[in-house]
Amino acid sequence: MPNYQAPLRDLRFVMDEMLDYPGHYGRLRNGDDASPDIVTAILEEGARFAREVLLPLNQVGDREGCLLEGGEVKTPQGFKQAYAQYVEGGWPSLAAEPEHGGQGLPPSLGMALSEMICASNLAWGMYPGLSHGAADALRHHGSDDLKATYLSKLVEGVWTGTMCLTEPHCGSDLGLIKTRAVPMEKGDYRITGTKIFISAGEHDLAENIIHLVLAKLPDAPEGSRGISLFVVPKYLPDAQGNPGERNGVVCGSLEHKMGIHGNATCVMNFDDAQGFLVGPPNKGLACMFTMMNVARIGVGIQGLGLMEASFQNSLAYARDRLQMRALSGPKATDKPADPIIVHPDVRRMLLTQKALSEGGRMLVMYAAQLVDVVELGEDDAEKKRAEALLGLLTPIVKAFLTELGFEATNEGVQIFGGHGFIQEWGMEQFVRDARITRLYEGTTGIQALDLLGRKVLMDQGETLKLFTKEIHKFCQAEADNASLKEFIEPLARLNAELGELTMAVGMKAMSDREEVGAASVDYLLYAGYVTLAYLWARAARTALTAMESASDSIEYYRAKLETARFYYQRLLPRTRAHAEAMRAGAESLMTMDVDAFGLGFEM
Repeated sequence: MPNYQAPLRDLRFVMDEMLDYPGHYGRLRNGDDASPDIVTAILEEGARFAREVLLPLNQVGDREGCLLEGGEVKTPQGFKQAYAQYVEGGWPSLAAEPEHGGQGLPPSLGMALSEMICASNLAWGMYPGLSHGAADALRHHGSDDLKATYLSKLVEGVWTGTMCLTEPHCGSDLGLIKTRAVPMEKGDYRITGTKIFISAGEHDLAENIIHLVLAKLPDAPEGSRGISLFVVPKYLPDAQGNPGERNGVVCGSLEHKMGIHGNATCVMNFDDAQGFLVGPPNKGLACMFTMMNVARIGVGIQGLGLMEASFQNSLAYARDRLQMRALSGPKATDKPADPIIVHPDVRRMLLTQKALSEGGRMLVMYAAQLVDVVELGEDDAEKKRAEALLGLLTPIVKAFLTELGFEATNEGVQIFGGHGFIQEWGMEQFVRDARITRLYEGTTGIQALDLLGRKVLMDQGETLKLFTKEIHKFCQAEADNASLKEFIEPLARLNAELGELTMAVGMKAMSDREEVGAASVDYLLYAGYVTLAYLWARAARTALTAMESASDSIEYYRAKLETARFYYQRLLPRTRAHAEAMRAGAESLMTMDVDAFGLGFEM
């Protein structure tokens, strides 16, 4: 069975030393509740729960999967008991508002916990994970009656939530959905239609499941402007607020999937189901985006968790596995061969995993601070800036970290060699589980269009400038720091080039909109590498400062500095390929006639 230990030392480096979370919490509404002692206790108990409760169930869930019988889903052995412990421990309510039964702690603490859950058992973590988004959507857009009926139950965790968007014929193009909502005399609606790929759509963990469903009213405008959002419970609450009559919603089938076998991915059939409108009519997509944005960051954290899990197991294996002698001569002279960690290519893969997972953690916790400010900040100007930056970074967190997660887990299989291909080691499960993260909540291509088309070009780069100015000011402040020169100079160049590439793509797009689509994925990846470069430079500064005064953790800080150096020298040069691809433009992509794609074979 794969092993996992929550990287608490590294998490505290990012939170306390690099990003000054204690000071950050002190500036938030009710931030005093997140005292250092409370934060430490939460992180340590979360790490224990992940390791002792969730980790042993990860391969169980992968082997057993979910079972559908008579419209009811049975989750793998141990999943239900683990969820009961999760609810009993108060974990679902950690960052929810006290008025709805929550503990009122900053959302960033929940995000730190989420990494541990995703690393130890991603499939299980998806059951409670989706409930947070459902609760957020109701909190922001639900009526007082809907909040009173559903919100506290979701916060407590006794009910779970889903998001029902996709249909068999439309994928990400939600303007094409066919699910219908017919208004009734009492103000409710009757929902009819089929949704697919619904994670946690049916299960036996909680007493009720609350579906947030996109549907169209009879008089709705065409396209995405005509989408409304509805609450559709599995069981209709009775007068006391408990699960009552079964609603007209049932799981028609379970998807047979590549990974995340322990999570029930459902085809959900709504047959004249009773639903309740969330937000204004025909504004459902805007309401659902509240939930989707939470989910997108959550999926990025999934990529991070799988990176970390794969790295930890790869490192343990590389230290133990004996194979060949080092090129420079034997290192383990008392053994018949050297451990494979001495070989340069194995080190390349391990350092890639280490640099990407540790850099990804910095990105997640940097974004988590912005979430805290948006939700709990008390300065309007700071909240406005944080909201803009978070909108910019969300597609990067989602798409870049999931792309890196798939790369890092693949490297884990490679480090294990043939053993990585064998199920008992668990490395191939990380790859299969990671693959879906690049797809759901919007593929990498969808996220890239959101970043370049909506977040950057739509406001002529003003939001982007908020971030590039932050990087520029950092580079200016450290320009005379000789020990950081190897980081600051390339970072400053790339930050300037990001602005230049943005302008170049924008100018081309004025005459040909295909240029946006042609450049978008390379643009997102380029921006992702620059973002991690900025954070690694900050980490290097923190490590160098600590090394001047630390008497014990010198080796930890030296390793952090060496990892930053590896990232800059071996991974950051990938930006060159992405820049050249963007400069090449759309012509080589769009010139070939559609019929010419298949020349050379017959269908």
